[in-house]
Amino acid sequence: MSALVVHVEGIGLWSPGWSDFQALCAQPAGSTACADATGRPPALTLPATERRRASSSVLLAVEVAAQAVAMSGRDPTTLACVFASAHGDLLTTDYLCATLARAPDELSPTRFHHSVHNAPAGYWTIASGCHAPSSAVCAGPATAGAGLLEAATLTCAEQCPVLLVCSDIRGHGPLGEIAGCRHDFGWALVLSPQAGPRSRARLMLGLLDAASTSPSPINACTGDTPDNPSAAALPLLTALVDGHGELILPAATALGLHIRMERPL
Repeated sequence: MSALVVHVEGIGLWSPGWSDFQALCAQPAGSTACADATGRPPALTLPATERRRASSSVLLAVEVAAQAVAMSGRDPTTLACVFASAHGDLLTTDYLCATLARAPDELSPTRFHHSVHNAPAGYWTIASGCHAPSSAVCAGPATAGAGLLEAATLTCAEQCPVLLVCSDIRGHGPLGEIAGCRHDFGWALVLSPQAGPRSRARLMLGLLDAASTSPSPINACTGDTPDNPSAAALPLLTALVDGHGELILPAATALGLHIRMERPL
């Protein structure tokens, strides 16, 4: 496969440790301490009524999407989207499983509506007025790399900017125990096929045999987030602070995504 070359124009980030990418940039180099957890993602792109109804997974995805788009200066109504999540809405799925086991007739159609994997994409496109194509990606523990590969491929193939959102929320109940995901973590990038005045980094992506590679270690300052599949992208986000670096993310069971990052020309 020839290398995919894309340019990063916007970055979004929300977790118990960081409210946005600027917070990660402000953290002292080499620090292993993260800020304390604070509230829920504001997700102000959503109307107040929808914000109250929306699930935690939707709030997280919409928040990081809005941050990345704002940094890029792009029009959200024209941005194609890729939404990636390893577990989807763990809280709602746990509720559905428990209700089906206990009293199936009490299952809420509204809660089922929130459980589908592309629910965050739906909320984002409606709230932002986006009419461009959108898709939802899941690849288990390799979801972060698979999402980036999907978004970069779309950017290069269609020669258009693409919004990538990758997020997972903490679990609850028996399903939460199985998933082992105990903290929220979401990030987003706006990718462009050409360099522009808002380009922050150039990414050159290539595929590797996963058998001959190992994932880049997660930065020590991740605190309690390593259990979150979306946090596998933290080495990428940390490298974006300086705009250069080289790392590998799993993109599938048998594929690694080699990423070389340079400052824009």
